[in-house]
Amino acid sequence: MSEKCDAVAPSGELHGVVEELIAGYREDPRAHHINKRFTPSRKEIIEIIDLLLQVFYPGYHGRQDLSDEDLLYHVGTLVSTLRQKLERQIERCLCFQDETSHAGAIDIPKCRQRGYDVARVFVNRLPTVRRRLLLDVQAAYDGDPAAASMDEIILAYPGLLAVTVYRVAHELYLLGVPLMPRIMSEWAHTRTGADIHPGANIGDSFFIDHATGVVIGETSDIGAHVKLYQGVTLGALSLPQHSRGARGLKRHPTVEDHVTIYANATVLGGKTVLGEGSVVGGSVFLTKSVAGGQRVANEPPRLRVASPSTLPPGIPGLDPGILDFDI
Repeated sequence: MSEKCDAVAPSGELHGVVEELIAGYREDPRAHHINKRFTPSRKEIIEIIDLLLQVFYPGYHGRQDLSDEDLLYHVGTLVSTLRQKLERQIERCLCFQDETSHAGAIDIPKCRQRGYDVARVFVNRLPTVRRRLLLDVQAAYDGDPAAASMDEIILAYPGLLAVTVYRVAHELYLLGVPLMPRIMSEWAHTRTGADIHPGANIGDSFFIDHATGVVIGETSDIGAHVKLYQGVTLGALSLPQHSRGARGLKRHPTVEDHVTIYANATVLGGKTVLGEGSVVGGSVFLTKSVAGGQRVANEPPRLRVASPSTLPPGIPGLDPGILDFDI
């Protein structure tokens, strides 16, 4: 039996559903991309990330039997392939933007030339990006006593993967490439649990410990030697619905050099500044600035420890054994 199926009209029981869906597409232009020519390829953008990981961390990603004799040909092939894929996808992102925002007025030669130019600028920045990533690897090793080696960090740490993809996406964001930086950062989000907007400005020697649940908003400014633990949010204060005027404004916090923010802390607002060397404790909620060198912590919660003999009588459904523990 052939695997290829010829197109057929829907059967009677499906006909009404199909007609209703098609009517919905025609009535509401949201959430469909019909009668359009250009869409970036998520698959190829993820392939670009894989190539970049091989360029930044050779021998850890991709081919693992490299020697000095192989490097010239191997890295040359990687960078050449990377540049070609970038040209194609940047062109498609630019044409996609024109098609969706200018009602079909697409200057394809301009998009193609822009893709060519941006890809070359980006590739020329790769050595600089890699030097910054080495500082991030070192910061992870210095900041986590559980790390046995830098090899372990490169091969296993989700925080480093999130930061690596951020550094790439940020360069593309600065170069004005639409959509691709967000596709990259959201891929990293699904893989690592850390959501870093490519528009955020993050300094050198940045370390996210554990990564899970970290959120860094678009207009965040983060200095050098900053350490975040899991669940930290650098977010924006709530705005009225449809507040389009807020786009482009400073909505997220500024974190100066040598700041540590512990697990599940939330820091909100574009005017909120964490001064150099400050420390924010776990589960703190902040919407005001903190001066340099200060420590911010919640009041310790009041704990009650009881043994079965001291429990109040007649509590239905309570297993006394759940409170039988030592401090």
